[in-house]
Amino acid sequence: MNYQMQYPTKEHEKAAEEVTRFFTNNFRIDSVLLVNSCARGMATSDSCLDIAILVKPDLFEEQSGRFESAWERFQEKSEVIHDLKAIGKYSEVHLNFTDGVFTPPERDEVGGPDYFEVSIGNLLVFAHPLWNSSHYWEDLRQEWLPFYSEPLRKERLAMVRMYCLKDLNHIPLYIERNLFFQSFDRLYNAYRQFLQALFISRRTYPISYNKWIREQVEEILGLPELYQQITHLFEIRHFESREMIDKGKEVEELLEKFTNP
Repeated sequence: MNYQMQYPTKEHEKAAEEVTRFFTNNFRIDSVLLVNSCARGMATSDSCLDIAILVKPDLFEEQSGRFESAWERFQEKSEVIHDLKAIGKYSEVHLNFTDGVFTPPERDEVGGPDYFEVSIGNLLVFAHPLWNSSHYWEDLRQEWLPFYSEPLRKERLAMVRMYCLKDLNHIPLYIERNLFFQSFDRLYNAYRQFLQALFISRRTYPISYNKWIREQVEEILGLPELYQQITHLFEIRHFESREMIDKGKEVEELLEKFTNP
């Protein structure tokens, strides 16, 4: 799917120029990248302006302690940034500073999916470069696209499936103890881990596991029939019942149908 960057307001555009100018004038960086909604032409006046500052690891370590403090001081005085904040309810600049080193994080057993694939996708697939001083961003794209190595993919898929099934297996146990909110938490985590496994199984980087789901499932993965099935997962009529056990079984069926290696 081809995306075209688009700013929802002139204030967003001017703020992006302000961010670019500030960091290119004051730090040794490699790229300023527009990410998330604006980069994909999906933003509204209430959207944040999300920007990633990419710096090679050696220079990142040298300068990282000064990035946020310098930016905080600058934006307090910037009329352009204040104009952006005034244009929408939540319109502000969100910055991410990164050295482009992607390492699978240690897994939280009850925390739902990690964001390894999401991080790669948003920085290298769905981002739009506003400024480059080197080929570092393109080098990273060459290294990580179209998808990471097959041994790592198999390892990640097995791990995600295991944690998804573990969450699903806890649902009946919690229902028996009348822990309905904990059961729902496990169901929602399992659903998000199913999405993670789905993207890994199809060697495709995701945008998010809690936003833009229809766009991702129907348009990026080309599975419109699946989208209808996953929205049905949260149509729960009686919360304090065994209904979530049945929903968990549906997630397991989807996991086996769409992600079984």
